[in-house]
Amino acid sequence: MTSILAFLQQHLPEGNFLKELPFVTTRKEFNKGDILTRYHQVEKYGYFLVKGITKISMIRDGEERILDFFFPGEFFSAYTSFLSQKTSDVEIVALSAIEVECIYVHDLQQAYHHSLQANQFGRIVTEMSYIRKTKREKDFLTLSATERYLQLMKERPQLIHDIPVHMLAKYLGIHAESLSRIRREIGLS
Repeated sequence: MTSILAFLQQHLPEGNFLKELPFVTTRKEFNKGDILTRYHQVEKYGYFLVKGITKISMIRDGEERILDFFFPGEFFSAYTSFLSQKTSDVEIVALSAIEVECIYVHDLQQAYHHSLQANQFGRIVTEMSYIRKTKREKDFLTLSATERYLQLMKERPQLIHDIPVHMLAKYLGIHAESLSRIRREIGLS
């Protein structure tokens, strides 16, 4: 999927076909290592990833914790900050050269006042985000690190292929040495 419009056309209910978006977007490019949202910054944009890979992380006890990775066709943002317009406790970094479509928070809020499709868009993205985060939370509470890694291989193989092992370990909530051991045990190293 190469645009928010294509995403909406695919996800809106039958009969709600759009020829143009009910809100303004801008396309931007970032280089590998660029920070899209800094810690303690108020998030002003929702992003749709057209090209590349990003990560969202936070710091706890002086260590980076990776919350998620995003690939083309996915929405991302410092979502809590975006919704509340309070400072962010996460950072968003481009892991490769990326291209995004950006939605300015105030443009989206304005569109909510006059567009059913904008409201449907907001609901769909929120629901997708909620399901993704809830599943991850449940997995952390119910699965071992090995089970989480095996599930990742099955459900998100692109992570295994495109993300360095030390970052995958942070995402899984374990040390890189533990992930190397798990990979050895299942015959991957």
